[in-house]
Amino acid sequence: MPAARESLLDAAAAALARRPWSAVRMVDVAASAGVSRQTLYNEFGGKDGLARALVRREADGYLAGVERALAGPAAPRERLTAAAEWTAAAARDNALVRAMLTGCWSERLPAPPLAAVASSCAVPAQRRADGPLPAPGDLLRAVRDRAVAALAGPGVTPADTAELARACELAVRLAVSCVAAPPGEGGMAELVRAVFPRQAVRDAVPDADGRPSERTPTAGGRSPR
Repeated sequence: MPAARESLLDAAAAALARRPWSAVRMVDVAASAGVSRQTLYNEFGGKDGLARALVRREADGYLAGVERALAGPAAPRERLTAAAEWTAAAARDNALVRAMLTGCWSERLPAPPLAAVASSCAVPAQRRADGPLPAPGDLLRAVRDRAVAALAGPGVTPADTAELARACELAVRLAVSCVAAPPGEGGMAELVRAVFPRQAVRDAVPDADGRPSERTPTAGGRSPR
């Protein structure tokens, strides 16, 4: 029952916002979601399973936000900036996302083992949650790979793709560092601009009639006519 599962995860997240995970009680989570405690146990198997499912959902939500930021018609640099800004905002506002990106789990948070655990649950979503959870490096690589897939245009060479991958990874690392030391207004765009390779993507450059055309920048930032 997906609706009940989401309600239970929402209730668990709300409880975690108010008190440490060690003080969150299953009976209270079930009552807040308006379902029986048996339904809660059927869905997650126990409190450890609930913790894994909550972490899995927050990881999925963060990556979905990255994909939204990378989508759209904006220039590649602006889309990478949007992904970096989303990363910084998500890490700042969501303690679980921050812990997953940094590996620093406070005592207030659930800290399920990242390795897969034995699962006897019949619920497919829980079997997935009982699988491996992402370490910081896993999340970083997932964001990097999504960014490269979204930003690398046709005809990009393997060398330029590798350069773009390094830039995307560095942009994510910078975004996470900005949680502890936020830049000033427009600072994230400046940071991304500093690491973004000019040759790694095909930028949309307007023709004389104002319509966008794809041109590959050459060394020095000039584009062939």
